[in-house]
Amino acid sequence: MSGSFLEDMAAGSRARLAAARRAEPQAALAARAQACPTPPRLQLSAQGFDVIAELKLRSPAAGRLAAADDPAARVTAYARAGAAAVSVLTEPQRFDGSLTDLVRSAAALAPLGIPAMRKDFLVDPYQVLEARVAGAGGVLVILRMLSRDEIEALLECARTQQLFVLLEAFDAQDLERMQELVAAHAAHNVLLAGVNCRDLSTLAVVPQRLVDLAPLLPRGIPRVAESGVGTAKDARRVAAAGYDLALVGSALMQDADPAALVSSMLAAGRTVRGAA
Repeated sequence: MSGSFLEDMAAGSRARLAAARRAEPQAALAARAQACPTPPRLQLSAQGFDVIAELKLRSPAAGRLAAADDPAARVTAYARAGAAAVSVLTEPQRFDGSLTDLVRSAAALAPLGIPAMRKDFLVDPYQVLEARVAGAGGVLVILRMLSRDEIEALLECARTQQLFVLLEAFDAQDLERMQELVAAHAAHNVLLAGVNCRDLSTLAVVPQRLVDLAPLLPRGIPRVAESGVGTAKDARRVAAAGYDLALVGSALMQDADPAALVSSMLAAGRTVRGAA
């Protein structure tokens, strides 16, 4: 797998953006967003550790993970097991996702007071508005993929739409950029600081990177371990390294009882953070 994975994903995202703009001008989309009800707010547990559970039908590394049979039932099970938020993949080519999945998930989660997060390779504020119209309460922003101006535009749109933002880093250089962004925006945006331990050249997961990079994360905002967390033992490990949340996708999609896995991860992580 080549190191151009993010470049390919960004190119696909821009093509989808162009098609969406042809179908609906941004002004019309913004008007629809303004008319939408306020999504649930992200609320973290006082027990010190939370899980963002993920709806992910396919992984580029592992292949097909689950059928798109009933996303609403799956995300409802996540929420009832204690997930603080649900990440929904909307990228269609490599992850088999769609905005329809986000709409259905957000609608199922809203009565439970749990926000959905659009996880995609966002490149333009138009796509933040799409997330808002679909019912999302948050979005992912991948720092490695974007210029500072592009990031600023996404953050400003998220702020106006009252969406939380998970900033995603892959290495120390990304985390330097993140420190600057948090210093500039933490007073105005609800931000989460994430480390994705996936190797972009091979797409293999390297869990040790979560531990190695944890000291470089910004302080004062929630820290998220992304990828590499598949068991209660993993949750205990990242909680001990200083993470406040784990974003868990493939393990939940492949588990016969994902709700039980969410519960066990929460218990393990909170035991560590409670003892700290």
